Amino acid sequence: MAPFLANLARDDLAPATLRGYRYDLRHFLAWHRTVQDDAFTLDGLAEYELIAYRQHMVAAGRRPATVNRRLDALRRLCRWARGTGVLAADVARDVRPMRTERNRQPVGLTDIEVHALLRAAGASSHGLAARNYAMAQLLLQAGLRVGEVAALRVADITMNDRSGSVRIRHGKGLKAREVPLNATVRRALRQHLDRRQAPGKDAALFVSSRETAMPVRTIQAVVTSLARRARLKRVAVSAHTLRHTFALGYLRDNPGKLVELASLLGHDSLDTTAIYTRPSRDDLAADLERSHLNVDG
Repeated sequence: MAPFLANLARDDLAPATLRGYRYDLRHFLAWHRTVQDDAFTLDGLAEYELIAYRQHMVAAGRRPATVNRRLDALRRLCRWARGTGVLAADVARDVRPMRTERNRQPVGLTDIEVHALLRAAGASSHGLAARNYAMAQLLLQAGLRVGEVAALRVADITMNDRSGSVRIRHGKGLKAREVPLNATVRRALRQHLDRRQAPGKDAALFVSSRETAMPVRTIQAVVTSLARRARLKRVAVSAHTLRHTFALGYLRDNPGKLVELASLLGHDSLDTTAIYTRPSRDDLAADLERSHLNVDG
């Protein structure tokens, strides 16, 4: 696996993507050790093993998106192994992914839920209220990926009286972009930075109580904790839920501006962004309630 991972690093993939491949391949190797007596060798990998692994994940209740992501990691590994001659054939080529439901838009938070989350952030203890509130506002008002937030430095934030922006130096695919910051998030960031007592430009924007940069896992844990304290139970809330909330709110306030939203989110393809235009379950339910066929009789 090590040569394959080294090859991925040379392909200029984002650090988070590399970590994801490494994690998914380790998961497969851990499963392989439980079902095979012999040590794993890449040149001995067979299609039936990949199918059995897929069935194991399905039986374990893994979500289709998780199953397909892990299979994608194995497909990339097998393509590389076939190209380098380690495998005589691409044994992952015909392993089918799980079907996923693609006719529903992602779920975001309602306005009431957003206010509850922000209240929980503003009530954080141990002097973390300003940090948690600014972090939540940045996720909600700029739609950044959690990995992008973790990588931010103070120098990446530009704020004036009537404008501001955040510079994403290494987004997905190592692509840079600039996202405007509205007055609400600028105010929250100023309060956060004022409490930091003028940190250096190269300092991490969000730090732990030990003054070290907050990694992705810690930011995720903070968001989960805030959602729990806000008693948000309708949906499982993660940092990505806040990104969805931003995107859905943007299109609600700016109908039809899909190209602009794609630019803000850092999407390469409009097909990726178009998922936010699909009907939600609530939309479909409301349509059926209004249907002329919905009569008692």
